Amino acid sequence: MKSNKPFSISARLKSFVHAFEGILDFIKYEPQAVIHAIATVLVVAAGFYFSINTTEWIAVIVAIGLVIISEMVNTAIEKLTDMVSPEYNPRAKVVKDLAAGAVLIAALVAAMIGIVVFLPKL
Repeated sequence: MKSNKPFSISARLKSFVHAFEGILDFIKYEPQAVIHAIATVLVVAAGFYFSINTTEWIAVIVAIGLVIISEMVNTAIEKLTDMVSPEYNPRAKVVKDLAAGAVLIAALVAAMIGIVVFLPKL
């Protein structure tokens, strides 16, 4: 779909500002962000300690990103669901459960990558 608005660098820069605000809100207000930050620091430290190779670093970085992205999307879905359906709604529960399930799958994939990368080094 073509936009009728002309290209604007300031509008593009403003979209980055909003994105960074979202990241900061996630870090400041979501308890699970602290858990992910701690896990990230531990995994990165282990990567340096075990001198993992470039391919292993790529896998670890992708795994970390996958989990954090899925957690942020889950948080957005939960907040939007609460906004449009503040009272209990079984259909809203399904939406939230699906989003939480996506985070669980991302975490399991990250754990499997961690096992493949780090287990042989132990």
